[in-house]
Amino acid sequence: MAAASFRPATGSIPTQPGVYRFRDARGRVIYVGKAKNLRARLSSYFQDIGNLHARTATMVTTAAGVDWTVVNTEVEALQLEYSWIKEFDPRFNVKYRDDKSYPWLAVTVGEEFPRVMVGRGAKRKGTRYFGPYSHAWAIRETVDILLRVFPMRSCSNGVFKRSGQIGRPCLLGYIDKCSAPCVGNISADDHREIVDDFCDFMAGQTRPFIKRIQREMYAASDREDFEKAARLRDDLGAMERALEKQAVVLGDGSDADVIALAEDPLEVAVQVFYVRGGRIRGQRGWVADRVEDGGTPDLVEDFLLQLYAGTGPDEARDSIPREILVPELPPDVATFEQLFGDLRGSRVQIRVPQRGDKKALQATVARNALEALALHKTKRASDLTTRNRALEEIQRALELDDVPLRIECYDVSNLQGTEVVASMVVFEDGLARKGEYRRFVIKGVDGQNDVASMHEVITRRFRRLLDEQARSELRPSDPDNPDAGPMLVDPETGRPRKFAYAPGLVVVDGGPPQVAAAQRALDELGIVDIPVVGLAKRLEEVWVPGQEDPVILRRSSEGLYLLQRIRDEAHRFAINHHRSRRSKSMVESLLDDVPGLGEVRRKTLLKHFGSLKKLREAEVAEIAQVPGIGPTTAAAIKDAVAAAKGDRQTVPVTPSFNAATGEIVDES
Repeated sequence: MAAASFRPATGSIPTQPGVYRFRDARGRVIYVGKAKNLRARLSSYFQDIGNLHARTATMVTTAAGVDWTVVNTEVEALQLEYSWIKEFDPRFNVKYRDDKSYPWLAVTVGEEFPRVMVGRGAKRKGTRYFGPYSHAWAIRETVDILLRVFPMRSCSNGVFKRSGQIGRPCLLGYIDKCSAPCVGNISADDHREIVDDFCDFMAGQTRPFIKRIQREMYAASDREDFEKAARLRDDLGAMERALEKQAVVLGDGSDADVIALAEDPLEVAVQVFYVRGGRIRGQRGWVADRVEDGGTPDLVEDFLLQLYAGTGPDEARDSIPREILVPELPPDVATFEQLFGDLRGSRVQIRVPQRGDKKALQATVARNALEALALHKTKRASDLTTRNRALEEIQRALELDDVPLRIECYDVSNLQGTEVVASMVVFEDGLARKGEYRRFVIKGVDGQNDVASMHEVITRRFRRLLDEQARSELRPSDPDNPDAGPMLVDPETGRPRKFAYAPGLVVVDGGPPQVAAAQRALDELGIVDIPVVGLAKRLEEVWVPGQEDPVILRRSSEGLYLLQRIRDEAHRFAINHHRSRRSKSMVESLLDDVPGLGEVRRKTLLKHFGSLKKLREAEVAEIAQVPGIGPTTAAAIKDAVAAAKGDRQTVPVTPSFNAATGEIVDES
């Protein structure tokens, strides 16, 4: 439906803070949002549809109406937005779905005789939670160790009731891992004291208990009560073993939730480490589809809202820490701090760590998020049914005669028109064929001209295809059967001839100009049976030669996901090639003035170390081991690269992942 058909009059929209809902033709809520100024925010949706992000445009054209509710403050808007998202579950809001069910260590403090257990799912009132943890066995192992120090109840209600009826405790009561309140061995108040001590220990207040047991152990030893001293010694060892499983990561002993994101244009993975008392108490991860055009701050805002806004007053103090560390601050950070502070009952700070232990810990969490996203994509890409569906979707969307079993993608990389290179990656049956990848050095183009570079690389690749096919046709694959077709396999090596196979689809990284250049190159070579498309990064639009409008694939389309993986792999391959050439040219320029180092020795040096980074890290003795390089020349080389290091500005690079192979890639 056209947005203009239900657009409210601008003057009728209030300028106060509020929350708005877009509904479809059936009245279902499809999107919920909040705004400081409702009029300004809603007006942004009713502009020219071509100026909107593809996902936002889809939402607006799907909607058939919009309504809103005015509130007094931005905090109230946040609370109402969370309530509506939970109530209506809108399809166009980001939903962080848990990638698995995480266990919690739960203590039923609301019961007369509280019980410690492993809990999953939604939290219950009257229960105190610690975690979440990665594995249930880790909780049970920790509890089993600590029960000898804090002998509280851990049995089910049925076992507890039956033991009380027969007047005999269970096995744990006999081995002193339970104080047996079921048979009256301990009063409810004394048992509650044990439970409180256990909760304090799990909350990070460990030092007082360790010091107390040490004092009691030494006192028993002084009284020559060696049996009690030995038991206290074992209790102390149990506590230390439990603490060893939780390494100290923040030296100041602070409480914090450390959040990191790994994202691409279609999906985002989130990881959270829960740190209490300076120790990692648990970890949790989510993967979500990206349905909006916002950046990292907006994703952080959505995540914080879903993670903390629904916390009840009873559990807020345990669930919301004093400090929340994020990769980027949300747009309304002060509003979030006020909301979470009100829920917790004390000040909550949201910030981006800049240095020290907290910065290092967030880097670790970020790497976990990258690995989680890579694993998610690898599982998705490895499924045969999913790959077949992706190829069929591409065939239908592009109206191809056959399923494109072999897809080639091309990307161009340069730095201000220097060291221009291009890459060709190959996917067959939806999987990367790294042995078929090719690199190109662009020679016939001056300056930064991606269109001309794309024309050159397509021309060179498919001219080789025609040459290989012509050469193969001179030698039939079966000498006894001249009609068997061209020989595409080298008879000497048994390997496919380079460039001999024609792709079912050519994908170029770019929009209409790059697509037109690729199609023109094929036309000039007389190739008319190979389709060409382009995939533009900004809106993930698929451009077809000669068509004014792009082909829009659904955001959740497996076909779009496959095209994106191929495009990202081509980009990564081109970037790596460009950096390699740039590094080698930089080394050569640095070594030009080193006396006694000619062209042959420079090439030998480059071949030995491979990159400027490795040469810079090498010691003089290591450089001197290169054939033809003596100690004096090695020292001069070391001085040259060391002097250049001060002139080079170092830019930190965070790891990324290769969506095609699922590998973590450090592009530094």
